[in-house]
Amino acid sequence: MRLLNTRTLQLEEFGGDKSPQYAILSHTWGADEVTFQDLQSHGITRGEERYSKIEGCCKVAAADGFDLVWIDTCCIDKTSSSELSEAINSMYHWYQEAEVCYAYLADVLCPDDLAFPIEGFSNSRWFTRGWTLQELIAPSTVVFFSSDWQEIGTKGNLPDLISKITGIHPTILMGESPETVSVAQRMSWASKRKTTRIEDLAYCLMGLFGINMPMLYGEGEQSFIRLEEEIMKITDDHSIFAWRTSYMAPHDGGILATSPKFFADSGNLISLSQKKSPPLYHFATSPSVYAALRVQI
Repeated sequence: MRLLNTRTLQLEEFGGDKSPQYAILSHTWGADEVTFQDLQSHGITRGEERYSKIEGCCKVAAADGFDLVWIDTCCIDKTSSSELSEAINSMYHWYQEAEVCYAYLADVLCPDDLAFPIEGFSNSRWFTRGWTLQELIAPSTVVFFSSDWQEIGTKGNLPDLISKITGIHPTILMGESPETVSVAQRMSWASKRKTTRIEDLAYCLMGLFGINMPMLYGEGEQSFIRLEEEIMKITDDHSIFAWRTSYMAPHDGGILATSPKFFADSGNLISLSQKKSPPLYHFATSPSVYAALRVQI
C-alpha cells in the first residue's frame, strides 16, 4: 500500500498484511488532478492551486495526529493495469480500515456565519457519484468538509439528513453491516449515481457486496451482469431479480439487470430470513438462470 506523508508530502511504500494508521480522502475528481507520476517526477509544489486539495487534506490529517494519508489520485499508479485492478478490488477494505475518512465537497461553500450549508450539502456532486457510495459506507468515521476545508459535520451526527439524500437507512450509516439489508436495497443506493465509464457502475459496487473480479474496460453493461453473477454465487437472496424497467429506461431483455438504475424502486425490499425458511438456490448457465424462489403471501 502506498501512502502520502502528511508532513513531507512524499509517498511511502508499506508491504505486508498490516498497514500503519492512516486517514483517507474521499472526493470527486476535477479536470487536473495530481497523479502518481506528478509526485514521482517533481513532487508537490506548495501553494500552487493544482495541489491545494492534497495540501488541505494533509494539513487536516496532520492536525488530527495522522502522519499518513491515502489519496486515490496520487497513491495509485494508474498506468499499471495490474496495480489499478488490485487497488479497485482492495478499495472498500482500505476505506474500511482507515481511522477517518475526509469527504471533501468541492462545490459546497460554508457561509461566513458558519451556519450549516444544508442546500449546498444536499445538492453536492459528491452524493451523485458511484465511487463515493462505498466511501460513505465503508469507513466508521466520515467527516465532511467544504471547499475551503471548513468542517461541515460527520456521518455520525448527520445520519437522518444523509439518509434523506442517499436513501441509505440511518442504521447503516451508523455502522450496521450492509449485509443486513437485501441485495436489491443495496443496488438501489447506486441507482441514481453516475460514473465516467459505464463499467465502473459495476466495479464501484464490488466491495459493497464482497466481490472480487477482474476489470475488463470495454465490456460495457456486461460488467454489471458479471457482478450480479458473482453475487449469485455467494447468496441466495433472490431480491437480485426484483428490478424493473420503464419506458424512459428500456431493457433489451434477460433476467438480470444491466444497470443499478433498474433497482431505483427497490429501496424497501426485504429478503426473507433463511432462519425462518429453508435455504433455496439459484444458479446460472448461459443463457439461462434456474431458481427456486420463496414467496410470501
